Amino acid sequence: MATSRVEYNGKLRTTCMHLKSGEQIITDAPTDNNGKGEAFSPTDLVATAHASCMLTVIGIHCDKNDITFDHGNADVTKIMGDAPRRIARLEIALDLSGNGWDDELCERIKRVAEACPVAQSVHPDIEVLITYTF
Repeated sequence: MATSRVEYNGKLRTTCMHLKSGEQIITDAPTDNNGKGEAFSPTDLVATAHASCMLTVIGIHCDKNDITFDHGNADVTKIMGDAPRRIARLEIALDLSGNGWDDELCERIKRVAEACPVAQSVHPDIEVLITYTF
């Protein structure tokens, strides 16, 4: 069964529907690539999915191990490259402060986050810089 359906709406915009839930995301081409930049671009979604996946697997790990996980957010910066046009660099700043984790647990959380499925799926030529605040 398909996971999603993507419909081209014209003018460089798509509607993406998650088939199981019916939730939708609109994408728009970025301003540096002939678009209006009025919504996430497809490459924005890739970059954002990386951080979302990291936070999700941290949550799964914490739930399975009875670890308190009260706070987590990420700021994501995507840098595009040319020839070919592609994501060249991702900068992910994870703020996990306020959870009261000791140094050993923080190191374990880093390993869990960096092994997330999206991290394992991005092209190895994409430079990924992750900073953590505990």
